Formats: sequence, structure tokens, C-alpha cells
Amino acid sequence: MTDYKVNFKELKARVGVDDVAYALGYRLDRKAGIGKYVEMVLGDGKDKRDTLIISHPNDKSSQTFFRRDGSRGDVVTLIRENLHTFLVSGKDEWQKVAKVLARFANMPEPEYREDLEYIKAARSAAVFDASRYEVKPLNPNRIPGLFAQRGISEETVRELAPFIVLIRDRHNGNFEGFNIGFPYTNGMSEEAKGYEIRGYGGYKSKAAGSDSSSSAWVANLTQGNPEDVKQVYFCESALDAMAFYQENRMQLHTDMALVSLGGTFSDRQVTGVMSRFPHARAFDCFDNDLAGRIYGLRMVALLENIPMKISKTDKGLQVEVKDKVFTVNPQRPLSAQLEKHLSIRYQVGQWLPPRLFKDWNDCLLKKPMDIPSVPRKDERKQQLSERRKGNLKI
Repeated sequence: MTDYKVNFKELKARVGVDDVAYALGYRLDRKAGIGKYVEMVLGDGKDKRDTLIISHPNDKSSQTFFRRDGSRGDVVTLIRENLHTFLVSGKDEWQKVAKVLARFANMPEPEYREDLEYIKAARSAAVFDASRYEVKPLNPNRIPGLFAQRGISEETVRELAPFIVLIRDRHNGNFEGFNIGFPYTNGMSEEAKGYEIRGYGGYKSKAAGSDSSSSAWVANLTQGNPEDVKQVYFCESALDAMAFYQENRMQLHTDMALVSLGGTFSDRQVTGVMSRFPHARAFDCFDNDLAGRIYGLRMVALLENIPMKISKTDKGLQVEVKDKVFTVNPQRPLSAQLEKHLSIRYQVGQWLPPRLFKDWNDCLLKKPMDIPSVPRKDERKQQLSERRKGNLKI
């Protein structure tokens, strides 16, 4: 492969927000009309999960998007938000984004043997600025009602209050109030490197410039002594981690830490967290979906130091390790399946939500996933009869 420098501007000129949105399952909302903006939605009806309002629908190089909650960005932002779905490898988040853009642009994936000036510039422009945010401690006697809406009890909030703040974005002219913030740290100090943010109406975001590559929300419940932590429970969001803690409180001990990756899995997030706790074992508590199982496999590969290629197939997830190729069923626990093919020393644990629930917060809310009903025998006969009659029509 020819070695060359990454030109993000050239890649962005070829790949629009709409291209990536279509690949992620978004569809054009024709009812919203077509003009200077178009709307693309993920899901429909009661299952509508997201809406993107995209500018310049006929000019890919100029396309940006925004949501009605105030979040906005360009094609790089959308890729970064969904990086886990693209199954690309790289030393850091920016290398992975470049590979995704190259694939959409039908260009060779870049090698990284030279300094990437544009990436460095992008990094410096995306540094977290703490002065942008007003932050105050969470008052355990005045707990925001959002927690109750998510099924999280006041007792759970009070226990985890030292790791939660209230946060206000001084640059947001549309909302003057405070949201709930979960500080990201990197283990080098207690200084926040960003925040995972949650608010009313399903609002979720991250503070601008948050370090999602090597920092995470970490709640150490051992009175702050990292040497005493024996279990580290990884979740995809801080609310999921709180729900996991509440749902399993009677089985958990105080020699533990809760971790949220904030919806993005970065290698350095995981290895950085585990380097803080030298005597701990990691647990995969990720969601019950394909992305969650991929996160679990990547965690095993990282902590076992096993180079692993993961790809999706009709039968499940195909895993390639050196000269071995095998398929993993995402519906079953990983450990037993991997041990048939690999010598696993560390044995990353799994503590998944019950199979009926997508994640731990849904489990806490008793909100099961929609499972297609299996027709009864008499219904199957009726359907078969109708299909046969239909085939006779001319």
C-alpha cells in the first residue's frame, strides 16, 4: 500500500453526513420536505431513536448536521459518535476515523508512518476547555428527578454522589440550566478531562473536547485506594453503570470500581483504567447487542494481549487469531466459546444484563426488548393456507 498523508478535507469532500447516516440505518424523512435542509431519522414511530437535520444536501463537502437538543457536528463527528459500529483498527480514534472515511470515499486506507499534520491540528482544536463549563457538586439532599425517571434510587445516587456533578455549558445560549455530569479522568490526577452529560428529555452529550480516547468515568468504591480494587465493571454509559450497581448491590462488595466508556470503546480507555488497578479483574457488563459483544471481544483481546480480527457474518461474529478462525455466537457468554480455541490466562469476566433486556438500565426499568412473537400452531397453518391460496392467483 502506498504511504501517504491523510487529507481530511479531501476525504470529507467525497463523503457526506448523509452517506454515513444511511450506512448507520438512518432514512430520509420525506414528510419533513427537501430544501436547504433534509431530515434523516433512525427508527420509526414509537421506536424513533434519533433525528439528524442535515444542511447542504447536494454539497457533500459542506454538509453538517444538528439535532434539536442542540448537539451538532460534521461527518467526522457522526463517525466518532458511532465508531464502534465500523469495525476498524488503529492506534487511536483519529486513525480509525480516517480509515472509515477512506472506505466511504473508495480510497486506499492510509498507513501511518509519517506525521499527520491535519490530525494534530484537529486534536489541538478539540482540547477540553474546563473554563467553558460551570460545575458544582451534586447535593445528595436535592437529587435531580432524572435519576428517578431512569429507575435509579436516591440511595444509589447518594452512594455514587462523589463521582457525579451538575454542569452548565456557558456557550449554550438555548439552555441556561444545569445537566448531570459524569467526570472523565485518566488516572494521572483527579482533574476532569471531560464529562459525559445527561439531561431531561433523553438529552445526552459529552462536553466539547472530552478525552474519550484515554479517559473514562470511574467510580472507585474502595475509599479511593486503587490497590484494594479487585473487580472493575465496564458499562457503556454512566447510567447503565449506576443501574448495574443498584440491580446487583446485594452481590457486590466494596472492593470494586464502576466504569463508563461513554458509548465509545477506545483501547487506551480500557488499558488506562486497568493500569490504575493492578490487582483487579475486568468485567464486561456491556449491552446485549452486537456492538456490546464486539466490545467484550475487544476487551479480551486487549487484556490478554491477543491480536484479534473481528468481523460480522450471517452466523455471528467471526474471530481470527493467527492461524485460527472460528465463529462466536453473540447470544451466548463469550468465555466458554473462546476457551475452546484460545489459551486465556486472565479470563475477562462477563456480567451481562438478563437476555430479555438490552442494557442494565432497561433491566432496572423492567423494559424488555421487543421480541417477535412465535405464531401458534393453528396460526401457522392459517398463514400457510393463505400463502398457498395467494400463489394460485394469476
